[in-house]
Amino acid sequence: MKYALLGDLHSSIEDTKEVLAHIMRHAPDAKVVGLGDLFECTVGKKKASVVRLSKIEEAAVWSNEFLSLLTFPSVRGNQEERIMMVTGRDDFNHLPEKIVIDGAVLLHGHQWKWTKEWIPVLPKTEPPLLFFGHSHEAGLYRKGRRLPFSYGVPVYLKKKRYGINAGAVWGAREWVLYDAAARTVTFMKAP
Repeated sequence: MKYALLGDLHSSIEDTKEVLAHIMRHAPDAKVVGLGDLFECTVGKKKASVVRLSKIEEAAVWSNEFLSLLTFPSVRGNQEERIMMVTGRDDFNHLPEKIVIDGAVLLHGHQWKWTKEWIPVLPKTEPPLLFFGHSHEAGLYRKGRRLPFSYGVPVYLKKKRYGINAGAVWGAREWVLYDAAARTVTFMKAP
């Protein structure tokens, strides 16, 4: 099965439309799955512990047009968690923290530590492939090292442990095509 994995949309209507159109052109048979931070929280991390807003529209960049684009399952990101903290609502509790697909685990990426250089300190998962977002920087990682890749060129993965950051929809229009049967990842970037 093929999967189109995208994350860090941050409520961007234009970028999300372009990425979804790009997926339809290049991988129309792929199942689309989100890696979290679908929405943009308007309250910063420091203020979130004390600010309480009753309306979700006050705590997030929120529109019906953006909501209509979210037709795919997704994990919950730190932005969704912060929106719930600030509003006291549970709008995103239905989004799981983790999804397991063919041979891979999907998480957002805020659940583990990162180095000062924003290199992820990846947890060991089963299955051993881990797709994530959070840092807004597409990357392929093996044993704590970042490996080279080129957009649009499939990377054949050995039967080893890898971390794959899909990058960000917001601002960069990035996503990853994962072919579970061929065991390849292709980093993609919409125009």
